[in-house]
Amino acid sequence: MGIIFLQEIERLKERVVRLSLEVEARLDRALQAVAGRDAAMALAVMNGDEEIDTREVAIEEECLKLLALHQPVASDLRLLIAVLKINNDLERIGDLAVNIADRAVRLARLPPASVELHIPRMGTEVRGMLRQAFQAFLSHDPSLAARVVAHDDVVDEMNRVMIAQVVERLRRGDEAADTLLLLLGVSRELERTGDHATNIAEDLIYLFDGRIVRHRKTSPAQSAAK
Repeated sequence: MGIIFLQEIERLKERVVRLSLEVEARLDRALQAVAGRDAAMALAVMNGDEEIDTREVAIEEECLKLLALHQPVASDLRLLIAVLKINNDLERIGDLAVNIADRAVRLARLPPASVELHIPRMGTEVRGMLRQAFQAFLSHDPSLAARVVAHDDVVDEMNRVMIAQVVERLRRGDEAADTLLLLLGVSRELERTGDHATNIAEDLIYLFDGRIVRHRKTSPAQSAAK
């Protein structure tokens, strides 16, 4: 491919990384709004969703333009396919941040519950997965991407523990039932966010190695070690 195509690819990668940073920042603010019962911060996250959607569409259009004009093959084609999929996952994480912010607005009107102490730790885990995925993207490191995939089980387990805690409190007739159910919703959105970070990492493994690792019983980390 020519120098112009390579320059356009680099600009495209920069746009995807900037989008990932913005999405992570919005997720962080949504979680801060939950922890601080900050309705104003939550509303700001919700009102900024259109910007994420606009940037996602612009990246998709750029990918399609490069596919049409340059008809790339091999690793260049894999890159554009991966970026298209990663771009979609980032937009979905942005939507999940909005969902968390919506719950934060409602939580601001309700009394606290002790179970919410687990939400910040789960949020830290999920944001770490997303950040690590893009470190893998920038460093072209499939082993780092594989660690993100393997870490999804940790977030899933945290969500299961959260569900068990909420069910137990509801069984006991906890007076903060509405709060507990909203926090359970936040936990579920974080679990879904972890799934999207995992999708991104799987797409990176495909990009770097040409391997499709979805639905495999053997973890990507184990596959990379073979």
